[in-house]
Amino acid sequence: MKSEYALELKNVTKTYGETVAVDKLSFVVPHGMIFGLLGPNGAGKTTTLECIEGLRKPDGGEIRVIGIDPVAHPRRLWDSIGVQLQTSGLPETMTAKEAIRFFSRYHGHAPEYGLLDRFGLTKKADDQFVNLSVGQKRRLALALAVAHDPQIVFLDEPTAGLDVESRMELHAMMAELKDAGKTIVLATHDMAEAEKLCDEIAIVIAGKLGVVGTPSRITAAGDKRTRITVSSANGTFTNGAPELPEATVISTKDGYAQYSSENPSRSVTALLALLEKRNDEIVDLRVERPTLEERFIEITGRTQK
Repeated sequence: MKSEYALELKNVTKTYGETVAVDKLSFVVPHGMIFGLLGPNGAGKTTTLECIEGLRKPDGGEIRVIGIDPVAHPRRLWDSIGVQLQTSGLPETMTAKEAIRFFSRYHGHAPEYGLLDRFGLTKKADDQFVNLSVGQKRRLALALAVAHDPQIVFLDEPTAGLDVESRMELHAMMAELKDAGKTIVLATHDMAEAEKLCDEIAIVIAGKLGVVGTPSRITAAGDKRTRITVSSANGTFTNGAPELPEATVISTKDGYAQYSSENPSRSVTALLALLEKRNDEIVDLRVERPTLEERFIEITGRTQK
């Protein structure tokens, strides 16, 4: 029988002496989504993941991973989840093909060498791990995480340190896994990555749940001000920024003016009227809500005060 949620935490607590690493943390992750786990350094993300993955025993609360209790049934859990860590413990002399065979057989599965092709590693199948590029090592780590066809996959900073092309490749692979019905829990410090990929996000601060929801709802719930950035053909904003109703000037640079507006509709209407009056034309106009990164800073800064 399929569990109601892919992942469920209820009042999970983990302490180390007098230090409370995870403090009555609760959230759920529905099946088939990419769920982001965010938080500043020391927030308790790693300890939370270790408890979920059966590597540590929580001091209180309940965890269910696709219905499995990690404490009571660790082996059953490990055969049902995939884990990609930030660093790999593979022997330097192990080839990509050997790694696929080893991880598959550990979980009682026949090796699926087609994963090497799926993750762009066919030409590197017989190359030793030490000779792979950083991007190739990350792709291999993701291939190993899904080699036994797990229902839920945990990714810890999977694109950290990668170049733009490699990051895009891994993003596409995550989307492919989601389309195949996998649930992905993504721990990352990259707010743009989380905003782009995640269906829902939980921000953990000092072991507690700060906020949970979709990226758009989290950003919309913060500072209600909207950022307006504008440049014009005839230089209206070259030597300063004209005043706009219900807007504050943030900066002027290189012919651009940036405003923060409490009423973007009124501010933009006045801006367009001003340009028409001065017989000027828009070269660039952007009206943007705060990013997830800005909202993250707002949430973590406010909570830690």
